[in-house]
Amino acid sequence: MFQVRIHGRGGQGVVTAAELLAQAAFDESRFAQAFPSFGSERTGAPVVAFARIADTEIRVREPIMSPDAVIIQDSTLLKQVDVFSGLKKDGFALINSTRTFDQLGIADIAGSNPHFITVPATAMAMQYLGRPVPNAVLLGAFAALTKSISLHSVTDAINEKFKPKVAASNVAAATAAYEYVLEMVAAHA
Repeated sequence: MFQVRIHGRGGQGVVTAAELLAQAAFDESRFAQAFPSFGSERTGAPVVAFARIADTEIRVREPIMSPDAVIIQDSTLLKQVDVFSGLKKDGFALINSTRTFDQLGIADIAGSNPHFITVPATAMAMQYLGRPVPNAVLLGAFAALTKSISLHSVTDAINEKFKPKVAASNVAAATAAYEYVLEMVAAHA
């Protein structure tokens, strides 16, 4: 089972990201679940959502304490929440930021781990969507980084969730992020 914890703020599409990730897995004929955990439930408040992907039925229902991957939709949470708590030693971390690990203050955690990467997801969302909603961008990046789902499944899930015009811009953003991460990974190989 591949377990993902998504950290962000209310209004950034954290819950939708988990739902899209689960839908992408369903589209690959796999088992999946997605569910949120809310605090004060207001725009800007920290939000966590969870997703599980498996090739067999998923029977657990509790929050994910030892994720295989974390997606951080808002890098300001790095100083407020222990987003890396329980992350498996060989786990993946995808962070929405234009800053380096040193600038983010996580160089000691990220080190030279090839599974840790930053993506300018908000900037890409603004370019393709005209709105600072990084969730679809990060799912495209997630597909490239982890290989746990395909970009095709991510774009199918986006097309199923949104109306055609909104879906098209989100698909373009996710695809751009996928290609961005493939280039970053190749450059560090």
